[in-house]
Amino acid sequence: MFKNLFGQKSDVSGKHQSKPQAKMNVQYSDVLAKFCAQYDVPNLTELVKIEDEQVRLPFKLELLEDELKSINHNLSIQYDYALATLNRTHQNPRAQIKHIIAVASGKGGVGKSTVSVNLARALKQLGADVGVLDADIYGPSIPLMLGLAGQQPEAIDDKWMKPLVSKEGIKTISIGYLVDPKKAAIWRGPMASKALTQLFNETVWGELDYLIIDLPPGTGDIQLTLMQSMPLSTSIVVTTPQNIALADAEKALAMFNELKIPVAGIVENMSVHTCSQCGHQEAIFGEKGGQSLAVGHHTKLLASLPLDIKIRETMDKGDGSGFNSADLFAGYRNIAIKLATSLYLQARNNPAQQSIPVTQVD
Repeated sequence: MFKNLFGQKSDVSGKHQSKPQAKMNVQYSDVLAKFCAQYDVPNLTELVKIEDEQVRLPFKLELLEDELKSINHNLSIQYDYALATLNRTHQNPRAQIKHIIAVASGKGGVGKSTVSVNLARALKQLGADVGVLDADIYGPSIPLMLGLAGQQPEAIDDKWMKPLVSKEGIKTISIGYLVDPKKAAIWRGPMASKALTQLFNETVWGELDYLIIDLPPGTGDIQLTLMQSMPLSTSIVVTTPQNIALADAEKALAMFNELKIPVAGIVENMSVHTCSQCGHQEAIFGEKGGQSLAVGHHTKLLASLPLDIKIRETMDKGDGSGFNSADLFAGYRNIAIKLATSLYLQARNNPAQQSIPVTQVD
């Protein structure tokens, strides 16, 4: 019934378009072409379809919606975002999650949690319902980054937890909400793994388009438990450009490959620093490490993100109110759009049960 914006053959034969409608369709296609070029998502062109005053988008993408509606404010937007990509199916109405993304690094200190939180913010800005599970049992930082430090989740019937919600509307759960932040979690691997599983299973997530799991660094018990027990969709590996970080990122990639979990791509963090006084750019941690890693493992480099004091300030304050208008947001928005497109294509090519609920343990 729908016609591709670039003029592919419609299922409706012989339908005549008025001149004004034909003109608007040309404008729509121009907007889409520029959008796809700007965010480097050429596959998106074949996923957006139009008929008269109806546009069908593959997932929630308010940024593109706004541009299309600037041409015709009466435009009706519909979605195909019900497709899910979870690699396991379970039955429980307390968690309706379409896509679960594991964010890993293999090494601490490369900005993995920062990428997880800002990716969640970028996906939320696109119009999606997003959650973040802080799986770093020993060093939870998500509460501080989302401005929720010191708060505790509400208990439901003494066996479920209601996730906390940030000012941006991101649902989140973390061991950091449940323990004294001044005390260390001195737990053996099996105990920590059990705690992580409970965090996921006993949280009432409700309906989410994306759940981002911020993994702890390394490839040990906790990571293995999560990979083998949770219904993951895909993964992202975060690294910095220097060889020391790349060596550990290799291990994270090897873990995902061994467990047959797709890798959406690599994020190179702290790629370049720009002096705020003179504008001189310097690659403090080396150059093109993420690109070489991506090429070597036949995956994508999703973005090269700068070393920027504004990112540190935003994370330390836990205030994302100005995030969407900040220069640093552009890189995360690019990652979000590429990730959403990749997951849609993955769901279309290998569809899971629609709107998959996740099993939760009593």
